[in-house]
Amino acid sequence: MSILEKIKKNSTIKDSAILSKSKFFTEKDSVPTDIPMVNVALSGRLDGGLTPGLTMWAGPSKHFKTAFSLLMAKSYMDKYKDAVLLFYDSEFGTPIKYFETFGIDMERVLHTPLTNIEELKFDVMAQLEQIDRGDKIIIVIDSIGNLASKKEVEDALDGKSVADMSRAKQVKSLFRMITPHLSLKDIPMVVVNHTYKEIGMFPKDIVGGGTGSYYSADNIYILGRQQDKDGTEIKGYNFIINVEKSRYVREKSKIPITVAWEGGIQKYSGIIDIALEGGFVHKPSPGWYAKVDKKSGEVGEKKRMAETQTKEFMQPLLDDPEFQEYVKKKYEIAYSNIMGENPVLSQPAVEEDDEYINE
Repeated sequence: MSILEKIKKNSTIKDSAILSKSKFFTEKDSVPTDIPMVNVALSGRLDGGLTPGLTMWAGPSKHFKTAFSLLMAKSYMDKYKDAVLLFYDSEFGTPIKYFETFGIDMERVLHTPLTNIEELKFDVMAQLEQIDRGDKIIIVIDSIGNLASKKEVEDALDGKSVADMSRAKQVKSLFRMITPHLSLKDIPMVVVNHTYKEIGMFPKDIVGGGTGSYYSADNIYILGRQQDKDGTEIKGYNFIINVEKSRYVREKSKIPITVAWEGGIQKYSGIIDIALEGGFVHKPSPGWYAKVDKKSGEVGEKKRMAETQTKEFMQPLLDDPEFQEYVKKKYEIAYSNIMGENPVLSQPAVEEDDEYINE
């Protein structure tokens, strides 16, 4: 018996395995959404998507955080017909119409109302302990940013106005406990959170909840927005997904998504911008766009922006392996051989000349 087999046999952890054969290091399940650029934000690839682990959408109020979360839940439930959604609700700001808009089967949703962080911690841990790897479940928490701690509630009932110093610890404890279960049991969890502004001359958005949520999350996206206007009329919003933290996508990437009052999320949001940058689409004059054949350089028929936002125009581009590779190289984290022929730790050779003579 080799020493590796010996220590494997002696392990008290039932899931211990040779790394090359470990079920926890196989390629993770990926659930694509219907919005290609949301897939890019989640994985760095047009054909990627949601993976098991903790994903967080953060931003101010009315920044579409819940909608992005439900989009991911819908995609998961579409892929797995027996999947269920465990929806923890602390804000009660998600009307039934939201679920209907995304086409979510409400008979497959368990709605769990919350009043404090401890309630969430105890309930979600009780659920995770009973879930087995292979059970198809997605968890959405809407939202962690609005949850008080039990102490904060008790102090209010007792008429105390002292600052609550326990909330950050409770949030950190929550995520510290659930994170291993999400990975071991292949469960995606989507959390809605708030942001606040850093104090300073050039304040930036900070994710609420202290370091606990930040350290545990696989992906953190901070949402920004600006009005989408036609003259003085507001047609919707242009959202920017700022990649604050990701295990798959280059941090600080900015991914545009347009949401219209009529029509909802525009499926092909952001594609034209990348195609222009990569030379796959040409802009012959303001307001006009044309495809470019990368091999011949031939420019196709001119079209207005609205005409480009169709399956007929976009699908050939999305199916183009060269365009897929361009997007992947732009957004996906690249892994290379750290200990290559010229490792970072090696020192460059110094050629001897009149200025470099050891005395």
